[in-house]
Amino acid sequence: MDWSNEVVNSLDWLGKAFAYSLVAVLGVGSILIHTTRWGQQFWRLTGAYFLQWGPKSPVWPLLLILLITLFGVRLDVLFSSWNNQMYTSLQKLDFAAFWFAMIVFCILATIHVARVLYVTYLQQAFSIHWRQWLNNRLVGDWLDGNAYYKAGFLPDASDNPDQRIQQDITAFATSSLSLLMGIIDAVVSMVEFTIILWGLAGTLRLAGLEIPHGLVYVAYAYVVTATVFAYYIGRPLISLNFISEQVAATYRYALVRLKEYSESIAFFRGNTLERAILDNRFLASIANAWQLLWRNLFLDGYNLIISQIAVVFPLILQAQRFFSKEITLGDLMQTSQAFGQLQGNLSFFRRSFADFAGYKATLDRLTGFVDSNMDARALPMPSIEARAEQLHIQNLNLQSPHHHPLLNQLNLNLTQGQRLLIRGRSGSGKTTLLRALAGLWPYAEGEIVRPEGSATLFLSQKPYLPIGTLRTALYYPGEAVEGPDAVKVLEQVQLGHLAGRLDEEADWSRILSLGEQQRLAFGRALLAQPALLFLDEATSAMDEGLEYAMYQLLRERLPQCILVSVGHRSTLRPFHQQELELTGEGGWQLHALQ
Repeated sequence: MDWSNEVVNSLDWLGKAFAYSLVAVLGVGSILIHTTRWGQQFWRLTGAYFLQWGPKSPVWPLLLILLITLFGVRLDVLFSSWNNQMYTSLQKLDFAAFWFAMIVFCILATIHVARVLYVTYLQQAFSIHWRQWLNNRLVGDWLDGNAYYKAGFLPDASDNPDQRIQQDITAFATSSLSLLMGIIDAVVSMVEFTIILWGLAGTLRLAGLEIPHGLVYVAYAYVVTATVFAYYIGRPLISLNFISEQVAATYRYALVRLKEYSESIAFFRGNTLERAILDNRFLASIANAWQLLWRNLFLDGYNLIISQIAVVFPLILQAQRFFSKEITLGDLMQTSQAFGQLQGNLSFFRRSFADFAGYKATLDRLTGFVDSNMDARALPMPSIEARAEQLHIQNLNLQSPHHHPLLNQLNLNLTQGQRLLIRGRSGSGKTTLLRALAGLWPYAEGEIVRPEGSATLFLSQKPYLPIGTLRTALYYPGEAVEGPDAVKVLEQVQLGHLAGRLDEEADWSRILSLGEQQRLAFGRALLAQPALLFLDEATSAMDEGLEYAMYQLLRERLPQCILVSVGHRSTLRPFHQQELELTGEGGWQLHALQ
């Protein structure tokens, strides 16, 4: 090799390899997207990311990563030629040629180190940006149309959405890039080292036969045969990896529930039963781990044997030509290295089978999550029309998930300042009616007219308090506002002792009693000033005196608000003008209270 011309030659090679590789990637990618299920899954998940155009398009760093990956292949070819010249200089005892080879090595090694560090940075930076986009895409998809809630009504809803969003996105982005560049590197290297090995192979003599360039054919036959066996050995890893993530997430969810309901479990002294539940789920994870261990051990052992044989295989085949002085020591060592490179490149799919199996399982989980969200949004919902300062219900029918009638042909009209109390025996559909009015119950049909968006507020029996400051919880779901209003409201709902802790971050759902949380929710209503307020057993943890004080606050501070309460206590009647009684089997009665 003439090193003085190598810069020009390498640039010429790099330009051609980049053009050919880009055309191949686009062509093969298009075929896979249109003809394979996993290609369609990939494009459905992230196709929009790569269709962005402009200076910040992800296509530009991806093309740079491709270029530098191909540059790495060229460096491997140069190292192969250097390897030949260095060993040839040793065989010929050429002192000057040896030191020239050392200088060339220092230059190549410096470029190699810089390339590896730079491409590592580019790949990780690309993965971070991609993960950020995917997170926004899937979180938005999960929240859109209340899919996160409605999915609970699906018979086959995707499990563990938290894991799919947090863990699987990271695995998907990282694996997609590493496998793509690994395939490109393997294919281009295979072509280059096939050419090198073709020139070095000579005639292979086997069992009286002379095969020109036979070493190349043997290398391909060796690797293809090994890959076929590896496929059958590693194929079960696809399902095992999928099950592994599933059982691990199920066990983790059980641990989270133990923490979430720790007080109730402690009161019931349910430690023994909870331990049994945890043990069963953990043992399922361990059983799968043992299957993975033995299958991976079998596959890894097979790959190690194949790789070790490949070390001496080309030396054995070329030894006769070396000892008969047909080739130099440099040719022999370059043959060994080229065979190793070719074997390694051809073996990429065999060695990466476990990675492909894990990647396919990740792809299935993510697309299953997106499918579940889509199915949840497709569930039928009652028609809700936004209209200020009015609650109008016409021909509303409600059913249970098992199609048992809860409410038939409900007609109701409430205007500004009117207050309705909903009563009925347990299971008659009181809370379900509120869910339908919120647009959350799929087993409903009819027309609903109510104030839109933030003008409608729902207070449940157990209020939701986000993790953060008390001020954030008080203003939820709106943005927290600085100023004295929050302190005044805390005093009005008899939580003035918490005024000094408004900006303290904590898990307030664990600090405050249920009664305090319910009073905080009333404070939330006072700050939000809704046009329509629903209260579902919102005073169940208060005594009658506190309940009276809270409803009196609503009457004084929100006189124009339409109020709809669900409750059993007769003490609620004085604060309402009408009562809707659900009698069961779809029946209902509406009568005046004042």
